[in-house]
Amino acid sequence: MNGPKDLSKSLAVLKRDKRFAHLIKKHGAPAFKWSNFEKGNAFQSLCRSIIYQQVSGAAASTILARFIALFPKSEFPTPEAVRKMPVEKMRSAGLSSQKASYIKDLALKFSDGTIKHQSLNEMTNDEIVKHLTQIKGIGSWTVHMFLIFTLNRSEVLPTGDLGIRKGFKIVYGLKNLPDHAKMEKLAKRWRAHASSASWYFWRVADEGRPKARAKK
Repeated sequence: MNGPKDLSKSLAVLKRDKRFAHLIKKHGAPAFKWSNFEKGNAFQSLCRSIIYQQVSGAAASTILARFIALFPKSEFPTPEAVRKMPVEKMRSAGLSSQKASYIKDLALKFSDGTIKHQSLNEMTNDEIVKHLTQIKGIGSWTVHMFLIFTLNRSEVLPTGDLGIRKGFKIVYGLKNLPDHAKMEKLAKRWRAHASSASWYFWRVADEGRPKARAKK
């Protein structure tokens, strides 16, 4: 299962907080599955993330399948194969010119050694964010998702994610969406297990604030 390492330890820590204990009882253990991230393959994962940006899941899935089909044996291409593929042909799969240029830049930086993908596991989260945002079209949010779903890091808190901010607001009963500093302060007790906490914040944000019970 994709997701942070030491999941059982994360759950044990989060259960000490009554807010999360309730959520764990309701939703069970986190199920870290994200269809546009390929576990263990940094190039594939980041390529998929670019294709899925600002596009519905169904449309992105279709574009991804057409993109892969452009290459021999319909296998996910290597950076070198992408570099050789004409942009016009990539666009025939449904990619915008901008996304095609992003994927070209991704392939270039992986193949020329700019991105040290074989050393990512030795880097800290902050180092990985700085390293991967050298790629056009890859921002902090994408790297945070990569850290959680591809590298299985346990301590990732994507404070720029709207769902996370909404989750914090609901779980902690805040009047307004919290900023980065506020979320970091609230997360202090379970910060090392923030990836699992984030999964619950996403669940809460998807549900919205529970409706008040009608008075009898």
